[in-house]
Amino acid sequence: MTLPSPQQLPLEGVPEAAREGLRHLAADFLGACGERGLEPGPWPEGLGQVWYHSDFVARTAVRRPGLFLELLHSGDLDRADAAGEGLRARIRHALETVTDEAGLMRALRRMRHREMCRIAWRDLLGSAPLEETLADLTHLAEGLIDAALDWLHADLVRRHGEPRDAEGTPQRLVVLGMGKLGGGELNFSSDIDLIFAYPRPGETDGPRPLENQQFFIRLGQRLIKVLHEQTADGFVFRVDMRLRPFGDAGPLVMSFDALEDYYESHGREWERYALIKARAVAGDRDSADHLHALLRPFVYRRYLDYGAFASLREMKALINREAARKGKEADIKLGAGGIREVEFVGQAFQLIRAGRDPSLQLRGIVPVLRRLAEQDLIPAYAVEQLLEAYAFLRRTENHLQMVADQQTHCLPSDAAARLRLARSMGFDDWTAFHQTLERHMQRVHEQFEQVFAAPQRVDEEDEASPQTETHRELAALWGGGLGRERALGVLQELGLEEPARALEHLEQLRESSTCRALTATGRSRLDRLMPLLLGLLSGLQAPDVTLDRLLRLVQTIARRSVYLSLLVENPLALSQLARLCQASPWIAEHLTRHPLLLDELLDPRSLYDPPDRAGLMTAMEEELVQVPLDDLEQVMDRLRLFKQVQVLKVAAADIMDVLPVMKVSDHLTWIAEVILEKVVALVTQQMESRYGRPRCVVDGETHTPGFAVVGYGKLGGLELGYGSDLDLVFLHDSRGEQACTDGERSLDNSEFFARLGQRVLHFLGAFTGAGRLYEVDTRLRPSGAAGLLVVSLDAFEDYQLHSAWTWEHQALVRARPVAGDRRIAEAFQAMRARVLSRQRDAEELRRQVREMREKMWKEHASRDPGRFDLKKDPGGIADIEFMVQYLVLAHADRQPGLTTYPDNVRILETLMETGLIPREDALFLMDTYRAFRDRIHELTLQDQPARVGADDWRQERDRVRQIWKTLMH
Repeated sequence: MTLPSPQQLPLEGVPEAAREGLRHLAADFLGACGERGLEPGPWPEGLGQVWYHSDFVARTAVRRPGLFLELLHSGDLDRADAAGEGLRARIRHALETVTDEAGLMRALRRMRHREMCRIAWRDLLGSAPLEETLADLTHLAEGLIDAALDWLHADLVRRHGEPRDAEGTPQRLVVLGMGKLGGGELNFSSDIDLIFAYPRPGETDGPRPLENQQFFIRLGQRLIKVLHEQTADGFVFRVDMRLRPFGDAGPLVMSFDALEDYYESHGREWERYALIKARAVAGDRDSADHLHALLRPFVYRRYLDYGAFASLREMKALINREAARKGKEADIKLGAGGIREVEFVGQAFQLIRAGRDPSLQLRGIVPVLRRLAEQDLIPAYAVEQLLEAYAFLRRTENHLQMVADQQTHCLPSDAAARLRLARSMGFDDWTAFHQTLERHMQRVHEQFEQVFAAPQRVDEEDEASPQTETHRELAALWGGGLGRERALGVLQELGLEEPARALEHLEQLRESSTCRALTATGRSRLDRLMPLLLGLLSGLQAPDVTLDRLLRLVQTIARRSVYLSLLVENPLALSQLARLCQASPWIAEHLTRHPLLLDELLDPRSLYDPPDRAGLMTAMEEELVQVPLDDLEQVMDRLRLFKQVQVLKVAAADIMDVLPVMKVSDHLTWIAEVILEKVVALVTQQMESRYGRPRCVVDGETHTPGFAVVGYGKLGGLELGYGSDLDLVFLHDSRGEQACTDGERSLDNSEFFARLGQRVLHFLGAFTGAGRLYEVDTRLRPSGAAGLLVVSLDAFEDYQLHSAWTWEHQALVRARPVAGDRRIAEAFQAMRARVLSRQRDAEELRRQVREMREKMWKEHASRDPGRFDLKKDPGGIADIEFMVQYLVLAHADRQPGLTTYPDNVRILETLMETGLIPREDALFLMDTYRAFRDRIHELTLQDQPARVGADDWRQERDRVRQIWKTLMH
């Protein structure tokens, strides 16, 4: 069948002015087919439209009609190839008959032309979404590089033998793809940025041996030539090797160890940015996993690296200046609101956060932005705008490059080219397209400015503005260039009552060994921070004491200049820091000890809204999902960070009166509970993986015993305070026969649970770089410190019924299960009720409780007549607690409801409801108990002991003593 005439070429959707030129192209194509004896068949639908949009496809058809017809008839234009399997098969088939390098180059270029025509066809006719186009282009590059590398490696091996390491293991080149190739988002006519590496040194095993590095340098040189060189058939890809260590001056190929050493010693910020997308695109992909692991610590810092903002801001400024110099203001990649700004937004958060959050260690910008929206790091609406703009810009970029297969990002200037681009993007004219493009780019630039605009930047154009003058003066004060008299005057104007003392402290910090040892970058960040920090003092009620606390913190964080960057880059965080440091020395010290927590100051909505128990569980899982659970050190650090973050949120909400005292204790108790639950689960999993699961036989049936943690005291009573330790008792329910674990390294169950308890204590109490989770006291277990660390439930009940002292039953009033096996928890609650409900001699009980309290007064009460200890002194919290405990033990046999709750306030409510204490007295004790606890929280946050003036709460204390005398004498 012969083709119709050029006049019958389908030109639907093609402007009239372009049709005659396309008919000439059709005639040229028919002539080329005739010269080669080809019979093409009818014009395919959409051919004229594709040729109109892409001179490259049209020229390919005329110059290579056989290849073009094979593509048209293959059916590949109608099929998506999401995984690239069909593409790889076609490449393998094309190289089957290659016998020399020249043939390899021809085959690669032929495949490139064929597949680029296929990709352009499907994209321009709307058959392929953007994601498919980018994936196809990436698969094509990977397939061609990989095929060329395999052929060249085999050819070099024939000459020199197989490269091997010292142990004789074969070595292969790893080709890292950078930029959009590494990110799986390659554009139509892109350079490919590559880095070459090989695992280990050694030499080849052939008759003409080479050191491995020399072998791989030759292999790399030939690979570049095969891909990059322009021949009569064109080129495969322009190859850029300048991103390798030391750039053009560096070796073409380096071993993994040499690469690691380079980035540790010489790596620069822009190289971190470049390596975010690095991915093995050819060669030894198995070894590449090890290489990525080596490079990850350089790319992703384990701390929050807010210095990345300044680095990327400077990088973008350089790009802008270069674009302006080259007249590329209309560049959709490098211009304001262009593709690069979208990438910078996403990758800034990766550089800052992905070291602590591996879920952000993604290569493609689209999944990164979506992840940022999920984590609420960027508002969802902003991410949607960025994604829409990115898709529009990338389609525009591809359509610009599909015209002539040229790497361009500049919008055309002539009317015909503009109309062609607009039509390819689905618009009727240039004006409509350009308005949409400008809207997208404006939105991108607005979001970019939101993320990257230098905070509290002095307006350089308004040199006379008061803000500029004040900032300049504060900078001079910090730098020591203001003169003493003026410096004292400025500090006095800021509201400081002791300006001379403040100036001395500032000078001590400036001249300290810490500051003198700073790098140039660190010093620059400190010099930017200090004027901002000083400027905040004028709005505070207590600027002198706040400055002291802030300077101690700055002294601590100065060597880790990323924290300086965090405060410089986030004025809201800096203002929150000043506010909290003014309000609470405890919070100031907490932040100074754990500067990682400064990140929590970025979002006041989260800072002053601590999560409930379910929210804490979710937050903990999100924290731990970022680390391998078999890495004990990382897990311990993450749990400590989790606790510190959550306690800070409670303290911040407390100090700002967002939470009442009962809620403060609830939140602190929940934090301890979810940590204990997780620690028990993790330690149990570790123990069972080593020794197997504990088993026993009870009445002929196999039973799987469990482990549980009982909380006493403040934890049991849901009354934890800041810095409270945990009173814990460990229980198991193993009994019967054959009580041992079922693993290869079997242990007796009692030994298994003893080790489990010891590991839980170690997990909670061990000091790491992130501090300690909790101080733990286990002396309330049966027989105290002399008893077993973990006891069976049966043994515990027997002890409570037959051996325990009265004070131990008092302690049991404030006990409850807080973690571990639910069956044991239920059994413990029932056992506790039985013990507390035993009939007792009321007079003897009263005497024992009274004598115990009197002994405590003598040993622990305040000796200062001018001070009142809210916890220990007569009329304080301990008196109320002892009365409550006495009443429970004296009456629970007749009022079982008294055993329901472990906290004093709800027990008092029950005592009131049962008439065991007058309503007026019960309400008074509840209010006073809450007031004392509230004051203790306040004093803790002010870093003061739980003592007040002797005249404070005089009436309340006297009435507590009166109720004590009425009840206990």
